[in-house]
Amino acid sequence: MNALASNASVSTAYHPRQGGHGQVLRIENFSLWYGSQQALYEVSLDIERGLVTALIGPSGCGKSTLLRSLNRMNDLVDGVRTSGRILFDGRDIHAPGTDVIELRKRMGMVFQKPNPFPMSIFDNVCYALRVDGVRKRAVLEEVVEKSLRAAALWDEVKDRLEDNALALSGGQQQRLCIARAIANEPEVLLMDEPCSALDPIATAKIEELIDRLAGRFTIVIVTHNMQQAARVSHNTAFMYLGRLIEYGDTETVFTVPRVEQTQEYITGRFG
Repeated sequence: MNALASNASVSTAYHPRQGGHGQVLRIENFSLWYGSQQALYEVSLDIERGLVTALIGPSGCGKSTLLRSLNRMNDLVDGVRTSGRILFDGRDIHAPGTDVIELRKRMGMVFQKPNPFPMSIFDNVCYALRVDGVRKRAVLEEVVEKSLRAAALWDEVKDRLEDNALALSGGQQQRLCIARAIANEPEVLLMDEPCSALDPIATAKIEELIDRLAGRFTIVIVTHNMQQAARVSHNTAFMYLGRLIEYGDTETVFTVPRVEQTQEYITGRFG
């Protein structure tokens, strides 16, 4: 085992800056296995309400696995088992009787590649409301406009709401997916590499959008782009080989990291 791997064998729970926001998620000694393969090792960290938390690290380090654990998306994978706890507003999300559908409503998800449904822009945004039984056109119209405005897309699509969403550009599709994710007013917005399939101009728009949504939502974003993490996040967690190596406010992690592995990754010595 190389020095990085051996040094990473002990994960320390670093607490982010104290901004008076209070934690919305607490991860306590959380481990996860895909069958016999362990993907996460006793990860512990607090995620602050209303702030943007970035998960960084090389490919295969467990970032997306951790993100998908927050709303139990990993339950959809055969052979997954976990230990430890994830507390959402103080309640264990794995406790018996947990309503997983309700949990996912409270945590909107935006995936790596835009995935609009093959239907109109309007129907994409209000899809979840219709599933919940909302039928009043006035209510749906209000939510659609509010969500598209929040996603900085309204001015571009307000005259074409009945057009197929698949006709939008890649960047517009991703902002539409964000509008769809926030239409139900979730408390947390999970974003898994939301800009990886986008060009620099579309990426800049998504980053501006994240900045505007912060405060209204707690945002957790997985990104391979360290510059992006530095631009958009308040707190940053660096992961390696399924372990949390360092966690703290973004400025500290990027300028005066506590752990040598963090410094080596940020300066490009590995990853």
